[in-house]
Amino acid sequence: MKAVLCKAHGEPDDLVYEETASPSVGPRDVRVAIHACGVNFPDILLIQNKYQFKPDLPFSPGLEVAGEVIEVGPEVKRFKAGDRVMVTCGHGGFAEEVAADEDSVFALPDGVTYKQAAGFPITYGTTYHALVDRANLQSGEVLLVHGAAGGVGLTAVEMGKLMGATVIGTVGSDAKMDIVREYGADHVINYSNESIRDRVKELTGDKGADVIYDPVGGDAFDQSMRCIAWEGRLLVIGFASGRIPEMRANLALLKGCSVVGVFWGSFAKRDPDQNRAHFDKMLGWCAEGKLKPHVSMTFPLEQAPEALKALISRKATGKVLVEVR
Repeated sequence: MKAVLCKAHGEPDDLVYEETASPSVGPRDVRVAIHACGVNFPDILLIQNKYQFKPDLPFSPGLEVAGEVIEVGPEVKRFKAGDRVMVTCGHGGFAEEVAADEDSVFALPDGVTYKQAAGFPITYGTTYHALVDRANLQSGEVLLVHGAAGGVGLTAVEMGKLMGATVIGTVGSDAKMDIVREYGADHVINYSNESIRDRVKELTGDKGADVIYDPVGGDAFDQSMRCIAWEGRLLVIGFASGRIPEMRANLALLKGCSVVGVFWGSFAKRDPDQNRAHFDKMLGWCAEGKLKPHVSMTFPLEQAPEALKALISRKATGKVLVEVR
C-alpha cells in the first residue's frame, strides 16, 4: 500500500510518500481501506517528536479515518468486511489502509459520508466530552469558545448552540467571523482588535462566561481567567498558541471557578463503552442534519505535507482532510 511516512522527526516537508507493507491484523483488530483521513494539530507534534505519545519510527501520521472494513481478527464481534466505519487510530491514517482495535472503530449510519466522518472523531469527541462530561453545560449558560473557526472550536460553537447555550466565539481575523456565526455563535470577537476580557464582560453585563472552551492557551487563557463567571468552568483543551499558560491560584479563589482538564483520548481508552455511547448519539445527530461537519480544505494522499502546512498557517476553518479514495 501507499503511505506518507515519518522516517525522521522534523517538519511536514520531511515526510516521505512511498510503498510500504499493509498493517497486520491482531485478534481484536479491524483492517480498514481508508477513504479519507482527518488532519489535526497533534499530527504536527507527532512528526516533531513533541507529542505526549511517541510512535516508533517509521510511522505514518493521521489520528482519525473513515473507510470500509476489509478484514477482521478472529475475536472481533461488531464488524465484518464491507462495513462502513470511522476509526480513531492514534497514528497510521496517512495511508491506504490502517488496522485498529475494535474499541476504536465505530459504525457509520446511513446518511453520514466518509468525508463527514473522517474529521469527526477527534473534534466532536473532544467537544462532547468537554461540554457534557467535564463542564456539565446547561441550557441558558454563556459559553465562550476560543479558536472558534478552527477544527475543535467550530464544533464547540455548533454543539454549544445545540445544547441551548448563548455562544461567544473568538477569532483572529474578520475573515473567519462569518463561518463562526453560520455555525451558531451569537457574538464573535476578533481578538486582534478587541479585548476578549472587556468584550465578554460587556456582552454578559459584567457577569462573565459560565463555560470557557480553550484549545488555544497563551493569552487567551490569561484573559479567560479575567472574564470567567462565578463558579465558571474553564476547559483546558490544548495549546495551539504554542504557550502553555500558568495560573495564579488567587484568581480561582476569587472567582470560585474551576480549571478543568480535558483529555478525550485518555477518556476514550478508560471508558470505551461510554465513548461509544457518545458517538452513537452524535453520529445520529449528524445523520439527522443537526451536526454538519465543516471541511474547508482537502488534499490527495501524496500532498499530505501541504495539508499539515495549511494547519500551521491557520488558513483553514473547520477541518482539513487527506483524501485517499
